[in-house]
Amino acid sequence: MEGKSAVKGYTLPLSPRGTANLAPAPPWHYAGTVVGVEFFTDPGAAEATLPEGLALDPDTPGRGVAMFIDWQYSATGQEYLDPARSQYREFLTTLDARYDDMPVAWCPYIYVDNDAAMARGWVQGFPKKLGVVHQTRAYPVGNPATPPVGKGGRFGATASSAGQRIAEARVTLEQPLGDPAALMNRPVVNLRHFPRLAAGQHDKPAVHELVLALLDDVSITEAWIGTGELDFLPARGEELADLPVRRTGKGFRFHLAYSVNDLRTLTDYDN
Repeated sequence: MEGKSAVKGYTLPLSPRGTANLAPAPPWHYAGTVVGVEFFTDPGAAEATLPEGLALDPDTPGRGVAMFIDWQYSATGQEYLDPARSQYREFLTTLDARYDDMPVAWCPYIYVDNDAAMARGWVQGFPKKLGVVHQTRAYPVGNPATPPVGKGGRFGATASSAGQRIAEARVTLEQPLGDPAALMNRPVVNLRHFPRLAAGQHDKPAVHELVLALLDDVSITEAWIGTGELDFLPARGEELADLPVRRTGKGFRFHLAYSVNDLRTLTDYDN
């Protein structure tokens, strides 16, 4: 109404004070612990997930990475002091692809257990769905209830969606990784897609663009690699298991941090 200030916020819900929105404006800061496994699937199955503009990487066709992450998030207001909102868990897969001649990682599936993380992900183009994710924790107390973060340490991780187990992994650590940056050597490409509801325009999305994720101040510490086991399990309403794990490569565990304040549009399909 005339005379009243407009509602505020970065994401929905917009509100009078602008604090009810799920995700405030960037920058967004993340720190977490990753348990992951490199895997190889059928190249045809990997290629079937790629959107227009991406091609299978001919040097590593069918290679992927599955990661289970225990995250803590903050924006500019020390949001980590509210753990119930700032902590969440995530499971995602990436597949090796090419954008023109640039090696990239394409994320076809990702699950989180936090609505704010889902909202931020949709803004970035990550196709986030709700899920439940767990990983083995490690504590520096020398007790049988915790594995060592060192040679012989064993870690497990699981993910489920709508009450159905969709992924499970086991990692056995063997040695420190000399160059931790090797674990994050491909930029992630996402598809920002927001459909229309108006009749006659369901096949004409309001936004449909290929984007490159830009990560600032990336830091990886305490990186260990070893062997990995991984299974994707069939579940109703899911297609993760359509990427059959034919074999696994490295297993790994590390701590990861980065900030997000931008992205790069690669292809706007409407322009």
